Amino acid sequence: MRVVLQRVSDASVKVGGRETGRIGRGFLLLVGFTQADTAAEVAWMADKVIGLRLFGDDESKMNLDLAAIGGSLLVVSQFTLYGDASRGRRPSFIGAAHPDQAIPLYESFVQALRDRGITVATGEFGAMMDVSLVNDGPVTLVLEREAASS
Repeated sequence: MRVVLQRVSDASVKVGGRETGRIGRGFLLLVGFTQADTAAEVAWMADKVIGLRLFGDDESKMNLDLAAIGGSLLVVSQFTLYGDASRGRRPSFIGAAHPDQAIPLYESFVQALRDRGITVATGEFGAMMDVSLVNDGPVTLVLEREAASS
């Protein structure tokens, strides 16, 4: 499971001109899954995102998490995070989970975040989306959790 996290002061997503999600201060999460991902990776990532202290305190040090600042999340599915462009000119997406597996993982991730008490807005899985954001900082992290080997 891979997440590109951007700290934002404002973010929104539209599908076909219709806004499906909008947040103020918080994180925009672009989320991708592999075929090996399970509920364990989803739970780990939800805990990681919620616990990250990326917001400034009174001394402008990154000491505050989402809950401390009353922040929200905008979660957008992004299978292209597993695009492999190491060969040729057209990326291969063979490493990305197929929709029949990725959709339940995505929905589970969104629910896990909500269960942790954070307001979550979303895009629309599999749709062409227009994502807008004001990156605050800028602060951008790439978070990854590989599925445990059997």
